Amino acid sequence: MKKQTYRAIIGQNEEGGFIGKVPELYGCLSQGDTLNELVKNIQEAIELCLEVERGVN
Repeated sequence: MKKQTYRAIIGQNEEGGFIGKVPELYGCLSQGDTLNELVKNIQEAIELCLEVERGVN
């Protein structure tokens, strides 16, 4: 399987946590208390968004 790369827009919320959005994938959002947690969470969100796009449940 070909490895795909996606860019995430990352910001920090008022409480100090991080939020991320992948513009290429509709509805692909996540958050984390730390930047490392956000990266892990956004990777999982990407996988789930791709499964939904493929129609896999």
